[in-house]
Parts: sequence; structure tokens; C-alpha cells
Amino acid sequence: MTETSVSSTRKQRARNKGGLSGLLHRSENLRGYLLMSPTLLVMSIGILAPFLILVTMSLWTRDGFSFDTALTMANYERAWTEPIFGALLKRSFWISGIATVVTVALCYPMAYYVAFHVHRNKMMWIILMTLPFWTSYLLRVFAWKVILGYEGVINSGLMVVGLIEEPLEFLLYSREAVIITLAHAWAAFAILPLYVSLEKIDKSLLEAATDLGDGPVARFLRVTLPLSLPGIIAAAFLIFIPTTGDYITPALLGGPDGAMIGNFIQLQFGPVNNWPMGATLSIVLMLWVSAIALVFLFITRLAKDKIA
Repeated sequence: MTETSVSSTRKQRARNKGGLSGLLHRSENLRGYLLMSPTLLVMSIGILAPFLILVTMSLWTRDGFSFDTALTMANYERAWTEPIFGALLKRSFWISGIATVVTVALCYPMAYYVAFHVHRNKMMWIILMTLPFWTSYLLRVFAWKVILGYEGVINSGLMVVGLIEEPLEFLLYSREAVIITLAHAWAAFAILPLYVSLEKIDKSLLEAATDLGDGPVARFLRVTLPLSLPGIIAAAFLIFIPTTGDYITPALLGGPDGAMIGNFIQLQFGPVNNWPMGATLSIVLMLWVSAIALVFLFITRLAKDKIA
């Protein structure tokens, strides 16, 4: 290689380096994409790839003990037409909806008290409220099985005080048992966003409402509740989305009336060995939850505009 060609190559590399550096310097979007690339790569591998596999598998069908990989919409047609799937979805949404309302209603006063009436050691109060949830989810579910059981804490206590003569059988293996357990098991996911939204409220707004003649109830309805709405929405999403697909609590406490769509999906991937049908039901569940979340966000935005 001659000295002339070496010099030309060096000049070309310098121009290329300068061009890339200049491009990075000029384009903020490109720098942003480069900074996000590790996260995007992890999300692609950990979320997008499994989702695409799930979608592909949902288009397969079971052929005896193996899978027919020919793409078809047969599983979606079956999920849409067979009544059992619709009934399980409705029951899942009903149980999750009630559990979400109960959880938010119980956690809101606790978060409100810490945000407005505790002035020292707030972090200690937050830790104390979330301390029971440091244990395993399964342990909490089994604890409620002991509490609601035929010879459990509630039945034994009621019999000791003479309110009942025989144990109540409906406490366990029912929809109510599933709702109570879900409301307790996921409470920590509601307390934290509620507390953060309430803590951020400017206290001078409450003082202004008081100066304008609002009492405690009017002040809460006109100032505190609307400003804490983002926390309520976040808490509702954090409870509703995972509880809709939960299968552990319904399996241990639900009985036949408390079974949810998650139990049916688990059966498809387990004993039934119909993975394509399980993938189809998973996709259908995700679509329904996404649709409900979008409708809920739309209604919430309308309510906020009306309040404003």
C-alpha cells in the first residue's frame, strides 16, 4: 500500500468519524434511541418475543398429542362461540372488579390518614402498612384458607360467642372468599400509589377551600378526591389487571363457583396439554383487559374535564 492510499484511507476514516460524531451531536432523537437501545433490547427479548410466540401458538391447533402448526383462526372461533369461555370471562371481570373496588375503598382511608394526619415518621407508617406483604403470596392465601375454613378462626370465634351453632360452610370455596383474599393479597399495590397522589396535594388549596366556606366533606369532594384521582386510577389498574388472570387464589379458595379464566388457561397449559387453546385464551384476555382499560381511561378523562 502506497503512502498516498494510506493517507487517503486515514482521511476517509476521519471524515466518517467526524460525520457520525456530528450526526450524534446534531440529532437528539438519535442520541435518545442509542440511550434507550439496551432497554429496548431487553424488552424485545423479554416481552415482545414471548408475545409473538404466544400469538403464533394461538394460531396452531392440537393434533392428538402434538400440535398442527398450520395457521388457523379455529381457536379464536371456538373462544368466541362456546358459552363456557364467555361465562368464565364475565365471572373473572366481575370478581376482579369487586376486588378492585373493595381494595381501593379500604386502602384509601389508610393512605389519607398517613398523608394528612401523620406528621412524623411517615416512612415508618408506610413500612408498617406494607409489612404483612413482605411474606409470600402463597402464605397469605393459605392464611385466609385457615381463617375462612370450616373449623377456622371465624367459625370458631362465632361458635365460642354463641352466635352460631354450626360452622358456616359458605365462607370458604366461594366467590366471596376469592374477593376477600384478593383484596388483602394485593392491597400493598393500592396503598403506595394512593399515598403518593395524596401526599402531592398542595395543602394551601385545602386552606383556600376552607376560607371559601367549604366544610370537611365539601373540601374532600371538591379538592382532595379530584386531585387524588390519578392515584385511584393507578391503584385500580394495578389491582384489576393482575387479579383478572390470577389462578392461585381461585384454585385454593374458589371452588366450582369461584373458578376464573386463569384456572382454565392453566389447565390448557397443564393437564389438558392444549397449548394453542391456552395461548388463544391468554390473547383474548389481554385484548379484553386492554379494551376495558382504554374505556376506563376515557371515562376518567371526561370526568376530570367536567370537574375542572
